[in-house]
Amino acid sequence: MDRRLQVAIAAAKAAGEIALRHFRTELKVERKADLSPVTVADRDCERRISEVLRDAFPDYGILGEEFGEQGANGPRWIVDPIDGTKSFIRGIPFFATLIGLEEEGEITTGVVYAPAVDDLLYAQKGHGAFDSSGPIRVSEVDDVGESMLVFGGPSVLRRAGHWAAYERLVDASARQRGYGDYFGYTFVMRGRAEAMIDVDLKPWDLAALKVIVEEAGGRFTDFEGRSTIYGGSAVASNGRIHDRLLELIRKP
Repeated sequence: MDRRLQVAIAAAKAAGEIALRHFRTELKVERKADLSPVTVADRDCERRISEVLRDAFPDYGILGEEFGEQGANGPRWIVDPIDGTKSFIRGIPFFATLIGLEEEGEITTGVVYAPAVDDLLYAQKGHGAFDSSGPIRVSEVDDVGESMLVFGGPSVLRRAGHWAAYERLVDASARQRGYGDYFGYTFVMRGRAEAMIDVDLKPWDLAALKVIVEEAGGRFTDFEGRSTIYGGSAVASNGRIHDRLLELIRKP
């Protein structure tokens, strides 16, 4: 296993240990400028992640949700210490540490670790995607009409002005479910759903997920069809229905 991937996994698991110490305890919840919640656990986890990453790769930069940009130009880690803070606060076990590595504008390494359910997923560009049981792969369903679609949350789509697109996607697909944050993407990675569709996203929400989806055989774009983590929206699919989903989303 490549050292960058080894270190990212170690950092994610170190953060997971901290998160579990805080999980289902009495936490003081603060609000950031964008009104999203944050706790001492988020900050403690990001500090620990940064320590592990910097110790191994002192010349790499870090972009984290809680402490922003740190370090020089060049390769940088993109970190979400607790993706799913709202679930974490409510005692719901589906939260995870996300760590991606960006090199020359490409996400080349991704790690997702959900400590409360001990679920690890990871990938490196060109080497496939894996979980603790072995290789993972997207589904082979090639018809939206036979597909299961996952959404981050209808109310978020409504606020972002995509309600008509949401209705078109619901009408066109066989089944729909709402599993937010990192969790929804894991269904696509493992071939249990055909697409995850979400909005109101930051780079740290997506960096680790993008490369894992792609290395599992899928496709990852924003709503404009750009292969980016910086578009604020995401369509992660098995690839076979991706273009049709984009047509439904962008239909006038």
